[in-house]
Amino acid sequence: QVQLVESGGGLVQPGGSLRLSCVASGSISAYAMGWYRQAPGKQRELVARITSGGSTNYADSVKGRFTISRDNAKNTVYLQMNSLKPEDTAVYYCQQDKPWGAYWGQGTQVTVSS
Repeated sequence: QVQLVESGGGLVQPGGSLRLSCVASGSISAYAMGWYRQAPGKQRELVARITSGGSTNYADSVKGRFTISRDNAKNTVYLQMNSLKPEDTAVYYCQQDKPWGAYWGQGTQVTVSS
């Protein structure tokens, strides 16, 4: 059973930064990892994804502001979020893609407000 534990969320002012972390209970090196978010009343959406080889893709709304990275030695994936906007407010979830399915963390709340 895979466990993913997110941390790093919180309350930040517009224009501020946060770094989210997701620690997996097992090795992540062979798998793609992603960050998703879900705002109240909205569907969960992909924010950023990184393949096992390090290729990345981002939602248009976060390009140039967010950066996803991975440290396979620490079984950890990160999401650096800069220039945060109120519309970035959501619960952020970590996801691990495996051939037989996806695993999700419990989520961490990010609130961008003055």
